[in-house]
Amino acid sequence: MERVDVRKLTVDGRNILRQMVVRLRQQSGMRVEDLAKVSGAHPSTIRGWLARAKREGTKSLEERPRGRPVGACRKLTLAAEAWIRDQIVQKDPRQLQMPFALWTRPAIRQLIRERFGIDLQVRLVGKYLKRWGFTPQRPVKRALEQNPEAVRQWLEVEYPRLRARALQEGAVIYWGDETAVKEDAHWVRGYAPKGQTPILEHPARWTTLSMISAISPRGEIAFEIVEGSIHAERFIAFLEKL
Repeated sequence: MERVDVRKLTVDGRNILRQMVVRLRQQSGMRVEDLAKVSGAHPSTIRGWLARAKREGTKSLEERPRGRPVGACRKLTLAAEAWIRDQIVQKDPRQLQMPFALWTRPAIRQLIRERFGIDLQVRLVGKYLKRWGFTPQRPVKRALEQNPEAVRQWLEVEYPRLRARALQEGAVIYWGDETAVKEDAHWVRGYAPKGQTPILEHPARWTTLSMISAISPRGEIAFEIVEGSIHAERFIAFLEKL
C-alpha cells in the first residue's frame, strides 16, 4: 500500500486511523509490519501509537484540534461588542460625558476603558470597527467615476491652492464621506437540530442610519452616525464639530 503522510490527514482522519490500527492489533494480533502495509503509516509511527495505547489507553490517541479556540484572543465579549456598537449608533461622545464631539478610535478606546476597564491599543480598536462594518471611505474614487475630467481639474488646480493655504494657516484638510449603515448583518449564530434552520424574528422595516465621516491625509478619522439621510444642515453641523 502507498505510504500515507499522516500529517496531511484531518484530525478526524488521524483519529480513525489510530483507532483502526490499535483495534486490528488487539483483535487479530497483526505484526507492526503488516499494520503498516494495511494503514499506509510508517512502522515507527505504528509502534508509537501501540505503545501509547498500552501505556495510557486508547483514549490517549484522540487528537484535539490545535491552536487557540475561536475567539480566545478577543478582549471584548460579544455582549460588550453589542453594547459598544449601540452607543456608537445611538449617541455621540458628548452624550456620554466624554471630551469628544465625534467618534474616533481614541474616543472609542476611552469608552471601552471607562465602561469595561479594558485598555485596548488604538490599532485593535480599528480592527473592531472594521469587523463591525464601520469603514469610512474616501469619496474621491466615487467622484472620479462620475466626472473624471472635473475631478482632474480640481485635483490639479484647486487642491494645490487649498493645500498651500492649509500649510500657511496651520490647518488640516479633511476628506468627507457619507455612507449607509446596515442593521441586518447576519452575524448572529446559534445551535439547532440538523435540517431545522432556526428563525430569527425581526422588524420588517429597518431603521435608516447614515454615517458621515472625515479623514485626514494622516489617516485620522472622525465620524458620526445619525438617523435618516445626510442633508445640508447636518453636514454643516458635522463640520462645526471638527
